[in-house]
Amino acid sequence: MWNTWEGGKVLKDKISNRQARIEVLGLGYIGLPTAILFAKAGFNVTGIDVNEKVVNAVNNGKTHIVEPDLDELVRRVIESNKFNVYPTPQRADVFLICVPTPITEDKKADLSYVKSAAKSLIPVLEKENLVILESTVPPKTTENILIPVLEQSGLKAGKDIYVAHCPERVLPGKILREAVENDRIIGGVDEISTDLAAELYNTFVKGKIIKTDATTAEMCKLVENTYRDINIAFANELSMLCDELGIDVWKLIEFANKHPRVNILQPGPGVGGHCIAVDPWFIVEKFPEDAKLIKTAREVNDAKPGWIVNKIEKMVESIDNANPTIGILGLTYKPDVDDIRESPSLKIVNSLISKGYEVKACDPYVNDNKVNFSLTGVDNIIEDCDIIVLLVDHKRFKESEVKEKIINSGKPILDMKGIFTKGVNNR
Repeated sequence: MWNTWEGGKVLKDKISNRQARIEVLGLGYIGLPTAILFAKAGFNVTGIDVNEKVVNAVNNGKTHIVEPDLDELVRRVIESNKFNVYPTPQRADVFLICVPTPITEDKKADLSYVKSAAKSLIPVLEKENLVILESTVPPKTTENILIPVLEQSGLKAGKDIYVAHCPERVLPGKILREAVENDRIIGGVDEISTDLAAELYNTFVKGKIIKTDATTAEMCKLVENTYRDINIAFANELSMLCDELGIDVWKLIEFANKHPRVNILQPGPGVGGHCIAVDPWFIVEKFPEDAKLIKTAREVNDAKPGWIVNKIEKMVESIDNANPTIGILGLTYKPDVDDIRESPSLKIVNSLISKGYEVKACDPYVNDNKVNFSLTGVDNIIEDCDIIVLLVDHKRFKESEVKEKIINSGKPILDMKGIFTKGVNNR
């Protein structure tokens, strides 16, 4: 049921008729696909990004991130004049903040991008605008950080403007599909803010729209990723214990998962990405004394790259080469995407380089300009390196021809994803 405040009805009608002007601040992995989906749904959408290269690229119908089908959709909405990009905010009816929220070196949430985005809206914010925060944030950020900044405009949340939090919950590589099909959690600072935000996302989301308050929505996103982080930590810790026992962890997990109520995840080189490696720390920051399990899981996953570096150094000691070249396969935080944010593979490479090792790396999705070291091809890794370390199970590395070459190379192999067949030295 709609609030009797006529302002809510006016914006609701604009949204229903696709007449609301939508503006998305931050055109990264979440902001750009979100803006494109709203434009595809029939809205006139403005994108805002402080990076001039991003502004120019997108206005020319090109993308700066790798995501299936995104290139074509960007080109289409640019040509239809449904989407334009600017370096500073313009006037609109709805503003979506989709900026990064990284962590600092001391594991605290860096909300400077959120604050900066909110401040940039002050000159253009008008009565009856809707502001939605999509960025993942610690609980109470919408209430204690976002709203006070917005209210510097003289407009009051819940009285003059509407404010809500709607966290993204998509997987890189499947963003366009999951943004449409996945359920969305929407929490406003009041009922009408929640209803308006739900009305907006209903224009392209096919999943369920679940309404709540802003703080619950903030915590829900953190809990989702923390649950996954804890389960990954168990798998990673298990892999280290199995290494001490001389047990094949992949087979062990396969056997244990035959139990009807057991579903152990697969171990890896650690945890990366913009969500799972970051979000649990937001809870720990808020509850430093009480979030014991959450903190321990983070520490286990954060320690895995160092454990792998130690494994590599032990392998170096076992070969007859005083100055070996170490080949690294995979740099992204997950397979078959170009995303290197918080990637444990990068931590491993940089640690090896800092220790003076000669390192060659290969990743079919990463360009030289994204890293501070040179890249090479998989054949060069096999031919030129003394030790081969697989960190990311890209499709390219799982091709039978590549796997056969690696296995038959006769070189020591450290396989952190369990993709090679019997005979590979994984110890």
